[in-house]
Order: sequence, then C-alpha cells, then structure tokens
Amino acid sequence: MVGMHKSPYHGFSAEFSEHRPYQQGDSIKNIDWKVYAKSEKYFVRQFEEETNLICNIILDSSKSMDYKNDAPVTKWEYSVLLAASLAYILTNQHDAAGLIQFSDTIENYLSPKSNRIHLRNILLTLEKTAPSKKTETGKCLTLVAEKIKKRGLTIIISDFFDEPSSIIATLNYLRSQQNEVILFQVLDPVELSFSFGKDAVFVDMETYEELSAQPYQIQQAYRSAVKEFIEKIKTECRKKNFDYNLILTSDSFDKALLAFFKKRARMY
Repeated sequence: MVGMHKSPYHGFSAEFSEHRPYQQGDSIKNIDWKVYAKSEKYFVRQFEEETNLICNIILDSSKSMDYKNDAPVTKWEYSVLLAASLAYILTNQHDAAGLIQFSDTIENYLSPKSNRIHLRNILLTLEKTAPSKKTETGKCLTLVAEKIKKRGLTIIISDFFDEPSSIIATLNYLRSQQNEVILFQVLDPVELSFSFGKDAVFVDMETYEELSAQPYQIQQAYRSAVKEFIEKIKTECRKKNFDYNLILTSDSFDKALLAFFKKRARMY
C-alpha cells in the first residue's frame, strides 16, 4: 500500500496541498524554485489529485457514546482512538483525511487534506471534543453527505442509536453519490448481552428518563430487539455493498483496523 497513486476520482482542477521532496520522474514544472532558492533542495508542489484517496471520517459525538459498563473504555474513547489511528494511517499513505463530528447537529467539519498540519488539527479536534447532546443520526448523516463533494471513502463510526429507517435513508443517499462506505457500529458488550443481575434503574444518557426494571424479565425481549436492529442495518449494507463491522469496546483494536485495510486494498 506504500507509494503514490493517482486518485481514482479525477477532477478538472487541482488544489495545492503541500510540498514533498523531488523524486526521479516528477515533472520539472512542479518544482518550487522559491523553496530551492532558500534551501538549495528540490521540492515539488503536491496537489490533491496526487493523493491516493479522499476519505471522510464521520464520528458520532452524541451523549450515548459516553457509555461504559465493564469494558476498559467508553464507546467514545474507543471511537476517538479509532478515528485518530485512521487519520494517521491515511495521512502516512498520502491519502486525504477529513473529520466530521455530529450529535443532533454537525459539531465540527474539517475537509479532507493530506498534510501533517491538517492531521494535527484533526487530532487536536478529537482531543478537545467531549460527547454531548442527543442523537439525530439519520438527519445529521444526511447533512454530512451533502458536504461530501468528491467521491471517495466514507467511514462512519457510531453506535447508530436512532430509528433504522432514518439511517437506511442516509445509506441510500450515500450510495447515490457513489461513495465507498465503511460502517463501524461501536457498542459496549453489555449493550448486546444486557447482563444485569439485580433490580436496576436505567437512565437514558441523552434524555435522562428513568426506567425501573428487573433485568431478567426483559433480557430476552431486549436481546431480540437489539439483534433485529443490527440485522436491519447489516442487511441494508449488504444490499448496497457497504462494509458493516460490529465492534465491541472489549475487542482488540486490530479488528477495526484490519477491516479498514481490507477495504482500502480492494479499492486499488
């Protein structure tokens, strides 16, 4: 995967991105002679079309992502590490990485670029953001999709706690834009197992509504509902040839990165 390749999505204009050392075979017309005059070293101007891939990392920053039970980290902490790792890998591969964070609105938007300064901005944004507000996944992903002007790879990291119909509508929109898509549904293990042993009061992290219940009485119904919810998303992803990955916060980080590398390799 190392090395320069032309983007598979060509445009009619090129936006300056950064300098890189001159290599044999580079066009002389792209040498920056002003830089040479100062350093006596040859550098060429690199343009966005020279990047391998344009990738938007879309990260759910709603309050539900702040959940943790027995796992070592919250869904948010796991997702931030995943997003940061992906941005770092993309930049090292001369890919253009962008970051979009959402809750019930778009919180942050950094358009894709392929330079180190931009990577630093992405990492600083991830570091300073804390999950808050309610989830409006379907609505926000539609707004996000409208911001994606160039075809490429879209990576969505979320627990996808929203109505399946609104999420599916967004997937349809992304497909109409001919984007390649990877979905990472990040959940705490207990959100699948519902393995609570005692009477409990469950508090919604976004609305703060409370529900007193005996877990053993509703465990089976809960598990069935979650399974059905996940299957709906997985089925729609299969129909549209999107890559769906269920990631638990107890999973090794390698699992998520391997899914990305497999998708990345198939695109060339």
